[in-house]
Amino acid sequence: MSAYEVLGLWWVLPAGVALSGYALSLAGLTRAQRAVWVSARVVRVGRLAHGASKRSGLPVAITFRDPSTRREFVLPNTGRHGDVVHEAWVGREFEVRYPPGHPHRFRIVLDTAGEKHGRIGSNCAVALLLVGSVVHAAVVRGYPWALLGFGALFAAFAAASPDIRQARARDALMASAVGVPARVVAVTMDVHTDGEGEEFVSHAPVVRFTTREGTEVTVLSLDGIPDPGPSLGRALTVHYAPTDPAVWAADPAADRRGNAQAVGTIVTLLAVGAAAVATGLVLL
Repeated sequence: MSAYEVLGLWWVLPAGVALSGYALSLAGLTRAQRAVWVSARVVRVGRLAHGASKRSGLPVAITFRDPSTRREFVLPNTGRHGDVVHEAWVGREFEVRYPPGHPHRFRIVLDTAGEKHGRIGSNCAVALLLVGSVVHAAVVRGYPWALLGFGALFAAFAAASPDIRQARARDALMASAVGVPARVVAVTMDVHTDGEGEEFVSHAPVVRFTTREGTEVTVLSLDGIPDPGPSLGRALTVHYAPTDPAVWAADPAADRRGNAQAVGTIVTLLAVGAAAVATGLVLL
């Protein structure tokens, strides 16, 4: 078999990964489907030290009950335990998963959409297969097919993006936001090195505020607070959604502009994809 013929079989690997993944999902045998899923609750919020790294997020202790033994566990999220917690308060609830019989290996899952059926890897393989098919068609059949294929992919990926739904949901929650005083209680520091070996430092403030219902909330702010480096001790006014304190902003107007920009980006991708498809059809 020639090298050209071998390259022509590029699709075998992603197709095999996708098919095997979907077959396991239909049989209920993916890791996510075999895992134990339970609701967990934060019982303690630790302090993130000033100058520490933000990579591990906020330190919390959570409690959950193993359904098979009915034993209750109280465990810290230090180490690798799934999603990083950026907003925490005593009583906050989210889901965790762990292998049967091993609750200490729990993983926090803040967004369960698409997680429980275990098809994320298969979906990624399908996306790779689609991109590869478009590239193959463009090389073999020429420029119009490239426009058709990439235009369709742009439109499909934009239509499947959750950004518009998330932006609108956040706007709806922030429409009833209330303002309360807050303070920066720590500032994290991380040193990064670029491809040329140059170091640069990033900072993220840790902000604490109390809701009008008396709940003390701690958040690790990755953006939205200007000049974060020297912000330790800074007094702020934050606005939070009464039904979900994890949705908050120090500058509601900037938050709305960011949501509008996210929606605009998706709409632009849809328009570019549609224009590319139309141009490709004309050139065929």
